[in-house]
Amino acid sequence: MVGIVSYGAYVPRYRIKPEEIGRIWGTDGASMGKGLMINQKSVPSPDEDTVTISTEAARYMLDRVPDVDPADIGAVYIGSESHPYAVKPSSTIVAEAIGATPNMTAADLEFACKAGTAGIQAGLGLVKAGMVKYAVAIGADTSQGAPGDALEYSAAAGGAAYLLGTEKVIAEVNKTLSFTTDTPDFWREGMMYPVHGGRFSGEPAYFRHVTSAAKMMMEAMGTTPADYNYVVLHQPNGKFPTRAAKMLGFTPEQLECGLLTPNIGNTYSGAVPLGLAHVLDHAKAGDRILVTSYGSGAGSDAFDITVTDEIDSYRRDNAPVLDKILADPVYVDYATYAKYKNTIKMPEE
Repeated sequence: MVGIVSYGAYVPRYRIKPEEIGRIWGTDGASMGKGLMINQKSVPSPDEDTVTISTEAARYMLDRVPDVDPADIGAVYIGSESHPYAVKPSSTIVAEAIGATPNMTAADLEFACKAGTAGIQAGLGLVKAGMVKYAVAIGADTSQGAPGDALEYSAAAGGAAYLLGTEKVIAEVNKTLSFTTDTPDFWREGMMYPVHGGRFSGEPAYFRHVTSAAKMMMEAMGTTPADYNYVVLHQPNGKFPTRAAKMLGFTPEQLECGLLTPNIGNTYSGAVPLGLAHVLDHAKAGDRILVTSYGSGAGSDAFDITVTDEIDSYRRDNAPVLDKILADPVYVDYATYAKYKNTIKMPEE
């Protein structure tokens, strides 16, 4: 059995509402939020970045499995679009922060919003091959959106970490597969903010890849939507995954638990890992989960997961669950948001 041994999640406390963003840019923020199905989004504080978010999530992950020796971690992968350094890896900082020894491999991954699930696939492969005892895969971002752009209403911050192994597995990964094409719907080339392809980002990009990967998985496993208790889809907003789930034949109830974007925004590489973490916060033994990520450029990773009996003895309460993490937000105005996001650039001396 190969799968998830533990997990942890973290989302910054600060929030900003679409109405406040729209107030500054002279647009109807309420209508924009309603159209995207986003009520508010998370905002990282000035001392939070992909490394700190990843470290917090990974520490929560280890708090839940006190019998696991961090020295047994043989790989650490961090998927993100917002690594703080252009060259120095985030993964080495996080690995040392959680007590992993130098006898390991580490790497930063990029594939737009599916870099976190790509890390999970790589970690599962190493564990299944017997090359490492445990692998850590993290998806985290402090995502970017140009001021006044539609992305600004959704680009948020947060992430989740997964410990992958073969002992005391709380959620077995029955199968994983991917659907990948060269579809340039979203990119950044030497710019501070990414560029998106507008309507092109929908049908030929997000919907084609997410539905194709999910259908491929159900065909491979001989399942239908009715066989799953939960479905977690990539969530750049609330609208896209809701529509994709309906296209695939899932009910709103199957999607609800894993859909966090309406209240935290799009956490990019952290979106699907966070959605899955929220499902695992509530899941019970025997529950089955279909997970499908999406990364622009473009590709989707799908996972068929079954929660095992180990979840009953798993020390979930050793770390805050997402409902607790999200329970007490602090709302900021646009000036504070711009300061925290460092969108105001001072002239160089």
